[in-house]
Amino acid sequence: MFRKIALTLIEKEMQTMDVHPGGVAIMSQKAQLEPLKLLHVKAPAANILKQEMLALGGECATPAVAIKCGSEYVDVLLLGSARQYGLLLNKLAPMADWFALQEVIADVKSYLQAKTQPLVTKLADGRELTYDRVQVMGILNATPDSFYDDSRVSGIDAMLHKAEQMLSEGAAILDVGGESTRPGAMPVSLEEEQLRVVPAIKQLRDKFPHSVISIDTYHSATARQALEAGANIINDISAGEDDAGMLAVAKQYQAPIILMHKRGTPQTMQQLVKYDHVVEEVTSYLLTRAECCLQQGLNKNQLILDPGIGFAKDMAGNLALLQGIGSLTGHGLPVLMAASRKGFIGKILDNIPAQERLTGTLATTCQAVYGGAQIVRVHDVLQHVQLIRMLEAILQCQ
Repeated sequence: MFRKIALTLIEKEMQTMDVHPGGVAIMSQKAQLEPLKLLHVKAPAANILKQEMLALGGECATPAVAIKCGSEYVDVLLLGSARQYGLLLNKLAPMADWFALQEVIADVKSYLQAKTQPLVTKLADGRELTYDRVQVMGILNATPDSFYDDSRVSGIDAMLHKAEQMLSEGAAILDVGGESTRPGAMPVSLEEEQLRVVPAIKQLRDKFPHSVISIDTYHSATARQALEAGANIINDISAGEDDAGMLAVAKQYQAPIILMHKRGTPQTMQQLVKYDHVVEEVTSYLLTRAECCLQQGLNKNQLILDPGIGFAKDMAGNLALLQGIGSLTGHGLPVLMAASRKGFIGKILDNIPAQERLTGTLATTCQAVYGGAQIVRVHDVLQHVQLIRMLEAILQCQ
């Protein structure tokens, strides 16, 4: 007779068997495989990595050309546990000056450090947003043309009422936007955008002084006015690229910025959906933008990553990003997933309209939680808060 043991129950199973606590701590780590891809490694270093990982009981996948050094640089895929990676660092230390192994050592160290350091976002007013649980961002659209009719809020009173409802349902962040960026949407003037959002943010700050408010804009002038009015976070679909002044505003106000991946504009983005490897390309872009922010003087605790579901991605691209969300998490930066009621959900579910896409959206949120995302941006706060808290209860059960 035998029983298969779920990986999530390894530690508990050993405790039930009365294994020594020290043994539990050591052996439970061995059950957790953590694939780690290292890019642009010198071929001789790749062969060293393979030998050392095999000696540690792990594995290292390398291209066929690596064994004969047929290419100067290759990518490698480490297949081991965090414990094995720690031992690998010890074995590589004496060889750090060989074949640029110091870069490999730095990358593996960075990965292990990111695993142990709690994620925190420092808000513009000095408060901290923590991620001991997945946080829910509620969408407040001060726009007449957002793709989901029920998300449109017209007038200050309606905005305050909707915000109060979302906060009571458990929203950690209120995301206020004044320009639709759905596929095909036309831009609005700066004056119109600011008229829609700045007075609303002032009223939200006055009525809900302890709330966390983000401004959904790619215009630095709007971001500046919103921060002056009481916003705490900048949510920029262009990752600070469409307006050269955006990162300077974030630095001046010490405001965190959400960096999202997109291509083109709302008018052109759905003609720009071809990728060789969408998960790797989106991840590489966002990490590059994060590095640019650091070079511009922003701090790591001011950065949040968003893969940009629905922005210059077709159905296959969106699904691949959801499936591979774990490739974006684990870099020491919070990740936001924003798939709420988007078009690809409707296409998958027999072309249903936005009003009927809640169930499909909840499925994407499950995947975001499983993949390690820290924030989900949604239209339906209560349903997502309940879903996430239930998933967390299951995943954290001791």
